[in-house]
Amino acid sequence: MAYEPRMTKPAHVVIVGGGFGGLAAARALGEANVTVTLVDRQNHHLFQPLLYQVAMAGLAPNEIAAPIRSILRNSGNTTVLLAEVISIDLAEKHVALAEGPDVTYDFLILAPGARTHYFGHAQWERYAPGLKSIDDAVEIRRRVLLAFEAAEREPDAAQRARLLSFIVIGGGPTGVELAGAIAELARYALGRDFRRARPTETRVLLVEGGERVLATFDPSLSESAVLQLSELGVHVRTGSIVERIGDEGVVLRSGEVLAASTVVWAAGVASSPLIAALGVETDRMGRAKINEDCSLPGQPNVFVIGDAAYLLGSDDKPLPGVSPVAMQMGRHVARSIVGSLTSEPRKPFRYVDKGSMATIGRSRAIAQVGTLKLSGLLAWLAWLLVHIWYLIGFRNRLLVLFDWAWSYLTYRRGARLITGGRMKPGPPPHPEAPRQPEREGQR
Repeated sequence: MAYEPRMTKPAHVVIVGGGFGGLAAARALGEANVTVTLVDRQNHHLFQPLLYQVAMAGLAPNEIAAPIRSILRNSGNTTVLLAEVISIDLAEKHVALAEGPDVTYDFLILAPGARTHYFGHAQWERYAPGLKSIDDAVEIRRRVLLAFEAAEREPDAAQRARLLSFIVIGGGPTGVELAGAIAELARYALGRDFRRARPTETRVLLVEGGERVLATFDPSLSESAVLQLSELGVHVRTGSIVERIGDEGVVLRSGEVLAASTVVWAAGVASSPLIAALGVETDRMGRAKINEDCSLPGQPNVFVIGDAAYLLGSDDKPLPGVSPVAMQMGRHVARSIVGSLTSEPRKPFRYVDKGSMATIGRSRAIAQVGTLKLSGLLAWLAWLLVHIWYLIGFRNRLLVLFDWAWSYLTYRRGARLITGGRMKPGPPPHPEAPRQPEREGQR
């Protein structure tokens, strides 16, 4: 089933999602003889790897996000639409939007990203927010800072201990980064500003259901991460399955109750509901099973990339849901589309793994590049340089570099504002209380 190029006017490429994959595709098509329409429900591209820094008051939201229109302003063939995609008709080749008329396409690139997955326990979201958007980060920041404020007012030592107990569920990179950042925030930044809420009373617990944290890294690096976390005062619990999350904290399958006022979820993600609505074959995370060229089976003009795609790598394992995969897929798909217009044969996608990194705290991180393994200060410096390099725009890089330098030298966090929600720690007062709609993550 081959695509037949139009001869009368440029082909129209519709991209759903302005994250890493969608932007990479749009940029790569910027000089091609096509017209491009990029649709996203947000007006900004979010640099998700630094989202935890917003949640922990290290960075302001504007430092890790940039308007999509501004990023693509030099792409004269590209139109950006702020709208939500509600359905896709593969047979008629059109995308239905919640606002405005449908958009028809010749080629479709789906990069809708992922959302927080609670494994069938959606009610847990009220007590343990995930971290996929700026709104999520601001909410987590609000809960953490309000817990310290409440502890400062609390005369009872037992209640104060509960308020200063924080649980992060999930031992992947996001969970490790959050746990380390909470401990660092309490020890270095907030410890100087509070009198009763002392750092020595703060308890941070990282709960992981598997045998070790950072399971995709070499076991020696996982051990190093646990050691570095313990140096910050983080207690790591592996082999601990969560049975329930509620007002009291977290209940494990063993029956043990872990009391805490603030719980954060970093244990799972699932693909966008848009993929399931297509009626295509998916894996257990809802990712579309795609061909080697990133196209949908039976739909050579429809591509799925990033967190929404399931494709085996050279090691016969599914490609990870990380930004380098999404960006490489986006550029590959753009080349395939340009080649299709001149009847060039498509090439299979081959991911070039440039390594993995996870930060734990100030001067603490791990990194794995092939057989090279780093931990501690060197890994942290490598992580810092890589993340600044990939930030969108010189202004963002400059702001982040300045804020990190300031925090490193002074042990202070400059974005400790409590905004949004009620002025009490913990979840909303009633399960039926209005909540913001579920947001899909960036790609």
